[in-house]
Amino acid sequence: MEKQKNAVGRRKEAVARVYLNKGTGNITVNDREYKEYFPIMYLQNQVELPLKTLDLQSSFDIVVNVQGGGPKGQAEAIKMGISRVLCEVNPEYRPSLKKEGLMTRDSRSVERKKFGKAKARRSFQFSKR
Repeated sequence: MEKQKNAVGRRKEAVARVYLNKGTGNITVNDREYKEYFPIMYLQNQVELPLKTLDLQSSFDIVVNVQGGGPKGQAEAIKMGISRVLCEVNPEYRPSLKKEGLMTRDSRSVERKKFGKAKARRSFQFSKR
């Protein structure tokens, strides 16, 4: 691998641009260490999952720019982006990532609020009298 590879991951409103280089296993999110950016262990595990699946924790340096959405959407967008960029590096990684469900874009997002309703589907409280 001679030049930097990149890919985009999306989830809910979050968009993550992932850049991958040969390195020692550093993951940087918005110029901060990913464990500092995501203090919750579950979100850290989401970010690490593609690398753990392929057992490549210490072979690449990853730089991520992420914006939009909340912490969970951002972590899952990063997970998708890392999976995509790893497939770009070596297409043989794809079957094992696909088996773990990491290559599928989770397109679920928040449903919009409708008029005449309290939320997207919830009606106002019914009053008989």
